[in-house]
Amino acid sequence: MFRGITQLNLDNKGRLAIPTKYRESLIAFCEGHLVITADPAKCLLVYPQPAWEPIEQKLNGLSSFNPETRSLQRLLVGNASDVEMDASGRILVPPPLRHFAGLIKNVVLVGQGAKLELWEEEKWNQQIDDSIALKGENISPELDGFSL
Repeated sequence: MFRGITQLNLDNKGRLAIPTKYRESLIAFCEGHLVITADPAKCLLVYPQPAWEPIEQKLNGLSSFNPETRSLQRLLVGNASDVEMDASGRILVPPPLRHFAGLIKNVVLVGQGAKLELWEEEKWNQQIDDSIALKGENISPELDGFSL
């Protein structure tokens, strides 16, 4: 559903205009209801609400006795915020999540299939520069035989 990179700006209130290429499908799929949460990479994940709900159920179904699992539950579920697109196709990124990801003005929205990633532009550029995949080092065994 989502692919590509879009450079955007947050306004002074922390609102983000969803690119027009996604608006109609988001309105049809989830009536503009989205969930934004924190990602361990210090970006934000933006899901249509129906796509987020099974993920949240799976996370909540995991044992909270494992410290790593509990930490992930706290990060993803604990930071999840419901947001709704306004009539202009904008969403308000909650202040705690903006702070977590270091979002001030210049941001990048990156399509990742069923979700979007929202990055502070400089962090995104650094992440791309540091990408293992681009350097060809330490490629995961599950990618053996994968070709573009």
